[in-house]
Amino acid sequence: MLDIDAVIVTHLHRDHFDEVAIQRLAKHISVFCQLADKNSLIQHVFTQVLSVDDRCYWQGIQIIRTGGQHGTGELAQKMGPVSGFVLQVEEEPSLYIVGDSVCCQEVEEALQQYRPEIAVVNAGAAQFLEGDPITMDVEDLLQMSLACPTLQVIAVHMEAWNHCLLTRAKLRKWVKEKGLSERI
Repeated sequence: MLDIDAVIVTHLHRDHFDEVAIQRLAKHISVFCQLADKNSLIQHVFTQVLSVDDRCYWQGIQIIRTGGQHGTGELAQKMGPVSGFVLQVEEEPSLYIVGDSVCCQEVEEALQQYRPEIAVVNAGAAQFLEGDPITMDVEDLLQMSLACPTLQVIAVHMEAWNHCLLTRAKLRKWVKEKGLSERI
């Protein structure tokens, strides 16, 4: 296991925090999460679980929790609460970990309010047999790029699960066609 100082958990779906993480992470490590997940993490015997309602400070890093929407409509309700986190350190680029969300009002508000330089976006366009994507697709990435013209996007969480329909090859082709290769 790597030498890890802390873990940020956007939500507790098994593709983000699984049995391997529970078994291998040191129980004394600082774990930052949304309030909805705090008790579950404590039940897994983690001793330094810190729920972030709005923001907190840890070792010179300001950690700001943002909202998100894991899909649209009824499906988003069923998927449960998810969070994103903005990390700010003096004289360093700010980082926005969007988490499992589509581009929604909460994401756009976070972009406008915090103006992050870098965003890590779960961009696999994950989708079930019915309904809209539950993570960002290319249209969401375009919407984010337009909302924050200086944003550098790092697309992750692609091809990891069989319901992630946006492949790296498809994204690369789309980014090139849209002239966004320098930003995504």
